[in-house]
Amino acid sequence: MTITIIGMGLIGGSMALALKDNGMADQIIGVENNPAHAAKAIELGLADKIESLDLAIEEADLIILAIPVNVAEKLLPTLLGKINKQVVMDVGSTKNTICTIIKNLSNKGRFVATHPMWGTEYSGPEAAVKGAFINKATVICNKENCDADALALVEKIYQSIGMHLIYMEASAHDLHTAYISHISHITSFALANTVLEKEKEEDAIFELASGGFESTVRLAKSNPEMWVPIFMQNKENILDVLNEHISQLRKFKSCLEKDNEDYLRELMVKANTIKRIIK
Repeated sequence: MTITIIGMGLIGGSMALALKDNGMADQIIGVENNPAHAAKAIELGLADKIESLDLAIEEADLIILAIPVNVAEKLLPTLLGKINKQVVMDVGSTKNTICTIIKNLSNKGRFVATHPMWGTEYSGPEAAVKGAFINKATVICNKENCDADALALVEKIYQSIGMHLIYMEASAHDLHTAYISHISHITSFALANTVLEKEKEEDAIFELASGGFESTVRLAKSNPEMWVPIFMQNKENILDVLNEHISQLRKFKSCLEKDNEDYLRELMVKANTIKRIIK
């Protein structure tokens, strides 16, 4: 099978590695607007060749959109207008907007909306990771809108790279990811800005930062070009979770202001129950 990957960064590159390693892809064609990324993708063996969009579509059996969500939604109508029987899937972190866009498009059944639940704070072809998706979940949205063979191919692709499948409506997906993914990134960005604002001595940050701080703030290194469109597309759900998060922060602030050790302990004990879900 020939697979075209549009966007040879973290997710696209990691999928290329996985699909070549397991033999699902006989050939990976990359489409990449950044010349440095294109060259690096070839150098690292992520793609067998880099081609123009039109040529890459023509040669492909499967097309994977691995670009920022705002770019993907602009490109998808053009893409669906150019294909014949090829299957198109995306890997974006928001789903409702892109699923709404395709409702009145030709070839809409050839598109499968997906979100593999894996990522790191790094970007670009160098960030690609072997074995990245093993034992992780991927969400497939609005599967009833997909042609049966298109859905079956995408399911096979994900299962072949070691992922288990979850099916959701696009709006439900965006709500849940606001709580378990998007708020984590906003919190990390905000914490990094807090520390940079209050701690003017960079050497002190570097020398004193412990594992706890590093793990909490690592997402602040994530690429804004990817995350700004995600936040804007999912802003209603994110604003809802932000309001709750701010409310929780105020409770901790109040405990400290009022020397209320009992309630502070109660808040922490309640938070500890997350151990039932996350080991």
